[in-house]
Amino acid sequence: MQRISFSCLVSLVSLFSLFLSRPNAEPTEDKQTLLHLVEKLAPSRPLNWNATSSPCTSWTGVTCNSDHSRVIAIHLPGFGFHGTIPSNTLSRVTCLQTLSLRSNSITGPLPSDLSNLSDLSFLYLQFNNFSGPLPDFSVWSNLSVVDLSNNRFTGTVPLSLSNLTHLTAVNLANNSLSGQIPLSLHRFPDSAFVGNNVSLQTVSHYKSAKHGETALFWVVVAAASVAFAAFFVFIFFCWSRKKKGDSFAGKMLKGDMSPEKVVSRDLDANNKIFFFEGCSYAFDLEDLLRASAEVLGKGTFGAAYKAALEDATTVVVKRLKEVAVGKKDFEQHMEVVGNLKHENVVQLKGYYYSKDEKLMVYDYYSQGSLSTLLHGKREEDRVPLDWETRMKIALGAARGLTRIHCENGGKLVHGNIRSSNIFVNTTQYGCISDLGLATIMSSVAIPISRAAGYRAPEVTDTRKATQPADVYSFGVVLLEILTGKSPVYTTGGDEIVHLVRWVHSVVREEWTAEVFDLELIRYPNIEEEMVEMLQIAMSCVVRVPDQRPKMSEIVKMIENVRQIDIAIMT
Repeated sequence: MQRISFSCLVSLVSLFSLFLSRPNAEPTEDKQTLLHLVEKLAPSRPLNWNATSSPCTSWTGVTCNSDHSRVIAIHLPGFGFHGTIPSNTLSRVTCLQTLSLRSNSITGPLPSDLSNLSDLSFLYLQFNNFSGPLPDFSVWSNLSVVDLSNNRFTGTVPLSLSNLTHLTAVNLANNSLSGQIPLSLHRFPDSAFVGNNVSLQTVSHYKSAKHGETALFWVVVAAASVAFAAFFVFIFFCWSRKKKGDSFAGKMLKGDMSPEKVVSRDLDANNKIFFFEGCSYAFDLEDLLRASAEVLGKGTFGAAYKAALEDATTVVVKRLKEVAVGKKDFEQHMEVVGNLKHENVVQLKGYYYSKDEKLMVYDYYSQGSLSTLLHGKREEDRVPLDWETRMKIALGAARGLTRIHCENGGKLVHGNIRSSNIFVNTTQYGCISDLGLATIMSSVAIPISRAAGYRAPEVTDTRKATQPADVYSFGVVLLEILTGKSPVYTTGGDEIVHLVRWVHSVVREEWTAEVFDLELIRYPNIEEEMVEMLQIAMSCVVRVPDQRPKMSEIVKMIENVRQIDIAIMT
C-alpha cells in the first residue's frame, strides 16, 4: 500500500476543510464594521445592508475575495451619505483594494487610520465635501488610480503622491490646494489640477542650467516611455474591448461625441446620474462609461444601449438627441415620469443631464420588444408569437397607457407609442416604455418610415401630441399584432404600403380574413376574437380624434374579448 507523507495529509485535510467551509464563510469583522459605518453616515437612499444577510452575496456595492473571508471592494456612489467618516471604521476593512464613495455629501478630513489599508489600489472620493490636508500617499504603495476632485481639500500636493510607482491616473481638480505640483506629476493632464491655486514646477527651479538640462532630458525620456507604454496599453485595451464588446463610452464616441466631452462631465459636480427613490442601482457615470455596451436600436428621439456594468448589473440607457428644454424643465419632467409606477409601465430608474449629454436609465427586459418578437429574424427554430401572448401584450400595453393618461391631472401624453417601445415582462404582459419624451424634444419631421406609420393624421408637430393621438398609435400597434406587418412596409415591387390604409381597403372589400397574420391560422377557435380585436383597432385609427375611444374604454373592450387575468389590473 502506497504511503502518503504527514505534510501531504495535513495539506489535503486543510484543503478539504476549506472546501467544506467556503459556502458558509463570511467576513464577520468587516460586516460589523460596515454596518457601523453606514449607521454613522446615514444614507438618504435605501441600502439593503443588514445583520441577517451576507455582505458577499446580497449587499449592494460590496465585493468579497474568492473564499468570502474578507471584503475587497466597496462601490457606493450617490447614496446620499452625509457626515464624517469615523475613525476605526473603514481602516478595519484591511484587505480593501477599491473604495468608491463618489457623489455623496461626506464632510471632514480623511481619517488618518486609513493608512492601514495597505492593499488599496483604487480610490474614488470625488464630488464630496472632504476638507483638510491630503493624506500621506506613501502608505498606499499599490495605489493605481486616485480621484479626490471636487472636494474642499487644502494645503499642498504631497511629494509622496508623485513617488507612487503604480500610479496611472490622478484627479485633484476643483479643491482649495495651493503651492506647486511635483515635477513627476507633469505626465498627467492640466485638467487633473484645475480649480486650485497651484502651479506646475518647471526646470528653472534647478540650481544650474546643466542640472536643468539633465533634468529636462530625463523628463523627456520618462514622458516618451510613458507615451510608449500608454500606446501599448491603448492597443491592448482596444483589442480586449473588441473581444468583449465596446464600452458604453466607446459607443458614444462612435456617435460623434468628442473624447473631451466624455471626460469633461466627470469634472462637473452638478451633473451626475440621479436615481429615483427606491432604485437599488449603485453606479455612477464613470461606471457606466466603462460598461460593455451594445446598440439595441435607434429611434425617433435617440439611441438605446444595453449596458453591462462590472458588477453584473444590466440596464438600458437611452441617449437622447435634440432635447429642446433647459435643465430645470428637463428635471421637472423627469420627476413626473420617474414617479409613475405601474406594472405595465417600464419605470424610469434614473437620468443624467449635462450640456452635451442627456441619458435615461431603465431596467433591461430580456424578452425584448414587441417589434422584435413580431418582425425579428424568423429562423427555423423561432417560436411564432401565439394568440394568447399577443392578447396579453395588447392588454398589458393598454393598461399601461391608461395609467399614463391618468397621470398629471389626466394631462400626461406618451407621444411615441410604437411596438419597439412595448416590452414583454416575465408574465408575458406588455409594458410601455419611453414615456413622455415627445414634449421635451425638438419637433421631428415626419419622413416616410416605420415611425411615420404610427402618427395620427392630425399630428404635425411631435411636441404637441395628444392623448387621442396616443390612441391612434395604439390602434396601429393592435393592427401590427393582428397582421404581423409593420406600420409602413414595402412590397416585392418596392411599393410603399401604409398598414392603416391597407387594412381599410381590405375590410372595405369584405376580405377581412386576408388581414390576419398567417402564423395565427394554426390556432383553432380564435377567429371571432381576432375580428373583435380588429374592430377595436379600427375604432382607434379613425381620422377624427374626438371619435376615438378613451384608453380606459379600450381596456374594457379587450377584457371583454377574452377574460385574461383581469384581477391583476391596478
